[in-house]
Amino acid sequence: MDHPGPVTPADVRTAVALAVDTLTAAADDDHDWQIPASGLTWTCWETVEHIADDLFSYAGQLATATPPMTSYVSWGWKHRDGGPALTVYADPDGGVTGLLQVLDSCGGLLAATAQVTPADRRAYHPMGMADAEGFAAMGLVETLVHVHDVAAALGLAWNPPADLCDRVLWRLFPDAPLDTERWPTLLWATGRGELPGHPLLSQWRWDANPRQAAAR
Repeated sequence: MDHPGPVTPADVRTAVALAVDTLTAAADDDHDWQIPASGLTWTCWETVEHIADDLFSYAGQLATATPPMTSYVSWGWKHRDGGPALTVYADPDGGVTGLLQVLDSCGGLLAATAQVTPADRRAYHPMGMADAEGFAAMGLVETLVHVHDVAAALGLAWNPPADLCDRVLWRLFPDAPLDTERWPTLLWATGRGELPGHPLLSQWRWDANPRQAAAR
């Protein structure tokens, strides 16, 4: 199979825009954002904050003149009531609309930073020394799969484009099968579903290190 092309800053913007559009349908009093996201102990609200926080932190890794090689940039962070460790929080007074604005803003920060990052720049992530494409891909997969978790809990449909999923799978999951539908395969690769002919994954990780653009 031919290389599907690199993950781009435009892919990050597309995924975040689709996420905001989808989740806006639940920005009303009929949906409880304090229920757990599907498969997680975090609430739906906290899970969206986690996505935004990841997008922000990935931008931060790329943005420094001397990227960190052994750790994250030393932003302050804390846990809140058993939720995820975060630097970025949404003001509760802004409601779900404000929460989604935070998500949109952080997605824009990552896309813009990745757009101007030199191709040879590398920075630390626990799953590999990533370049700008790698951080864009990680932001993309965090958005795609965690919006799945939130959407499932809130009763929303979420089926991201196959081409986005294909580029993420090629960049971060080199051992993923090539002959299966792309969105179900990404869910499988992140431990979120079964895939015919492949065992359910109880443990998983991606590889953030740059890959060669050879045909698969």
